Amino acid sequence: MKSRRLAEMENYILSHGSATMEELRDTFGISMNTVRRDIAELTKPGHIQKVYGGVKITDKKSPLIPYAVRSSSPSTAKQAIGLKAAQLVKDRDIIFIDSGTTTMHMMDALKDKHITIITNNIEVMVRALDYDNIRLIVLPGEIHRKTHSITGEESASYLNHMNTNIAFMAATGASRTGVTNSSPFEYSIKKTAVAHTEKAVLLLTGDKFGVTSLYSYANLNQFQTVITDSTVPDAYRNELAEMGIDLQIADQE
Repeated sequence: MKSRRLAEMENYILSHGSATMEELRDTFGISMNTVRRDIAELTKPGHIQKVYGGVKITDKKSPLIPYAVRSSSPSTAKQAIGLKAAQLVKDRDIIFIDSGTTTMHMMDALKDKHITIITNNIEVMVRALDYDNIRLIVLPGEIHRKTHSITGEESASYLNHMNTNIAFMAATGASRTGVTNSSPFEYSIKKTAVAHTEKAVLLLTGDKFGVTSLYSYANLNQFQTVITDSTVPDAYRNELAEMGIDLQIADQE
């Protein structure tokens, strides 16, 4: 399906920073003519540009990639990060679980906990339904299909009246600019979740460090813990340590 291939190709280019025409042809099993047509579509928004022999991203600002693409390929890194995050949760905790394809993996290790989960993450809701020991509070609002989440100002307003022990947050990127996301529909929810928790925990893969998106919903120093994988750049390891943030590396074995 063309739309799915275009989304996957965009994700590939954004993840790698650049790609040759031959690389795209071989990776997606298509003809060179199809590659050229696809590239003509992908360069229209402006965040990907043509260069000699291929394409590259114009900067490190990342657009919103559809949930179906982000979750289509199982990521052992995301699973490991989610499982490590779940180890921070104790019985009777009240936690917020953000939308995203990393945070949803927490549920595999939370099913035996007696906890309260507040969330707008539809995948978390579905996975929590079978467990009577988990009290599930769902934010009101409108379903946003690209992120598989419930969004809207009413979601943030509802969350504004609640406090949590831990907020487990996702992001499109984290840099000196801040912790960012691409969806304006989720911005207020994320900002409110961080403001109303005793402990904010950021979950993201190492390739998202140094990446910025349109909306900064928090600063790095608002997080007490960052959980990532071994690909986190050394510069950010050092910076997080200087800020007194607990950096935890998830084991993928």
